[in-house]
Amino acid sequence: MAIRLASAMALALAVGALHAQSYPTRPVKVVVPAAAGSATDNVARVFGRRLGDLLGQPFVVENRAGANGAIGSDYIAKSTPDGYSLLVGTNGTNAVIGMILRNVPYDPFRDFTPVSLLGVLPQVVLVSAESPRRTLRDLISHARSNPGALTFASSNSVQRVSSEMLASMTGVRLLNVPYKNSPQAMTDLIAGQIGLYIADMIIALPQVKAGKVRALAVTTATRSSALPEVPTVAEAAGAPGYELAGMFGLFGPAGLPGGVTERINATVRKAAGDAEVRTPLAALGLEIETGTPDALTARLREEYSRWLKVTREARIQPE
Repeated sequence: MAIRLASAMALALAVGALHAQSYPTRPVKVVVPAAAGSATDNVARVFGRRLGDLLGQPFVVENRAGANGAIGSDYIAKSTPDGYSLLVGTNGTNAVIGMILRNVPYDPFRDFTPVSLLGVLPQVVLVSAESPRRTLRDLISHARSNPGALTFASSNSVQRVSSEMLASMTGVRLLNVPYKNSPQAMTDLIAGQIGLYIADMIIALPQVKAGKVRALAVTTATRSSALPEVPTVAEAAGAPGYELAGMFGLFGPAGLPGGVTERINATVRKAAGDAEVRTPLAALGLEIETGTPDALTARLREEYSRWLKVTREARIQPE
């Protein structure tokens, strides 16, 4: 009996190794839980094209937006763990979504296999180019004089928490206006229908350069090389300790075979060093980072702990 069990285990390992070596043999679906044109979408498409080139099969991006990313993420959580359905998720969808959204249909840690970190992205505090508020201190002063009158847009967990943290640390009250996706929020900001939008750098940068919006600050601890003239929130608002950023990672469903995970991870790390990935994403302000699956898990655990503190201090309740 023991011999038969050992033989079966050896055969299973051999089949798994063969599957990993031959992977992929057909197109791979990459789900983006956000709209086309969003930051997550941009990251997925650039990495997806290069992964397809390196692995010999197309990595096809499919947008499944809605519910702060829960719809697309849940789709992958419930997919077959064979390597042909992957998710480009964020610290929002894969760590802290339960702090923002009630009744999340998946467990961010239990229901996914982390594959690799892809990069970190600053957020940018924006107002319309026509706004009379020219600095972040000016905007905060206006908000303090008009409690609850200044609206802010949010289309995902990172944007919501960034804005609520700003309000909490500067002692003002803002009114959240939720959006289904970032492009819609940006359109309304440009039109002056929203007073404030803390947007992903990838979405913000083209509009800042076009003169359609004004960048007041970035949310990272240091200034961004993409907008070096724009101060940090800590500088611009006198809010020491303010720091939040979007983080992107590649995930499979729970139970993804180790060999397949390792093969994708190795290919992601190679792709991250190639000009086909680095050049377009650096131009959009993404700080490319990769690492092991365990390193991604550790980063997500750190994000969860840090954001839990932030949401409690800001008294953010799941909606």
